[in-house]
Amino acid sequence: MASTANLDVSVESSGTLQRSMTVHVPTDEIEREVDSRLKTVGKTARLKGFRPGKVPAKVVRKRYGGQVRREVMSDVIRTSFTRAITQEQLNPAGSPSIEPLTSQQDGRFGYRAVFEVYPEIELKGVEGLAVKRPEVEIEDGDVDAMIDKLRAGIATWEPAERAAAPGDRVTVDFVGKIRKETFEGGEGKDVPIVIGAGQVIDDFDKALKGVRAGDEKRARVKFPKDYPVDELAGKRATFEISVHGVEAQVLPEIDEEFLAGFGIEDGGVEQLRTQVRENMQRELDERLRSTMNSTVLEAFLAANDIEVPNALVAQEISFLQEETMRRLGTDDPAQAPARDAFAAGAARRVKISLLVQEFIARQGLALDRSRVDERIESLTAPYEDPQEAAQIYRSNSELMAQVESAVVQDQVVELLTERAKVSGKKMSFDEFMGTADAAESA
Repeated sequence: MASTANLDVSVESSGTLQRSMTVHVPTDEIEREVDSRLKTVGKTARLKGFRPGKVPAKVVRKRYGGQVRREVMSDVIRTSFTRAITQEQLNPAGSPSIEPLTSQQDGRFGYRAVFEVYPEIELKGVEGLAVKRPEVEIEDGDVDAMIDKLRAGIATWEPAERAAAPGDRVTVDFVGKIRKETFEGGEGKDVPIVIGAGQVIDDFDKALKGVRAGDEKRARVKFPKDYPVDELAGKRATFEISVHGVEAQVLPEIDEEFLAGFGIEDGGVEQLRTQVRENMQRELDERLRSTMNSTVLEAFLAANDIEVPNALVAQEISFLQEETMRRLGTDDPAQAPARDAFAAGAARRVKISLLVQEFIARQGLALDRSRVDERIESLTAPYEDPQEAAQIYRSNSELMAQVESAVVQDQVVELLTERAKVSGKKMSFDEFMGTADAAESA
């Protein structure tokens, strides 16, 4: 291998993070390496008409010279690039774009490498970040409401000979038009809709209040500006609605059969309430942790808004796009969401990641293994066999990496919170959980 010891390197900055680095390597080093490799090839080359190891050097060069030279040039660029960035104390983010220079001067081979570098980060605002911490307690009424939701999940329906009210199920046909033209998704047959359950947009939902079986109704509806179908967002439509039936919800009694469905054989209703409260507390604790992480890191980012390499943002966009496709259950590139939709979120994630890494390095923070164990226990507690679920986590390197990353982030957030100016914000259980749901879907 050419030593690439005699490098001539020059670096130009183009913008804050982009670098253009020109590297020259003596061609005699390259030629010596080509000759050396051709001699090695000649010892084992098998060509028709020649005994192994007896192929003339000229024949070897003619037959293998092009391939060997390409391999040498590739290795020279790779090794010289590594030496050059070390020499110039550069920290590339992503792979470089390599362009060989067409003119070779003074017996030297040259190329230009264009790449981005990681930003130099001066952490600010580590002390005194202004943070609001949600203060949430689970009240008895919250437990009652949750039990009612459990009952609603297995409720039955019976015909109601009256006007429809919130909570009733209305079965309808509908045809929607925009400017007298039907649109995709604007028609339905025998569609059951629970009034007030958020299954349809607000104007449509309001139009169903007070209807009776057999009614025909026209509803004027405005789609929200943030409606997920771009062609409909902010548009006004008219729906012709035919009502087939109105049904009232019948909640099951909390009897032995109901309790048995939740694995409760002893303790009756009080045991159910205890179990429900424990599950609610577990979910609340996880949401509080997630919300505080987001709140503290957003404040940290606001105090340290940094420029990040486009290459890292592009990688993060690809990751988010692939994750979304997995959730949608497709691997068809044609079904992939537009990359632009992930740009802002990807940039934010990269910024926070770099800030967190810098903070970890400056604090000399090490992963707390005991907290990894606690985190796995918390994640697997709801499973039927927590020990088996925990074993699945521990045997999966990808899952463990996610858990460890979350634990380190928790440690960072705790350190930042200790130095922050924290004020409490009292919230009801429903208010907080609804806010958390909205934040996660944003």
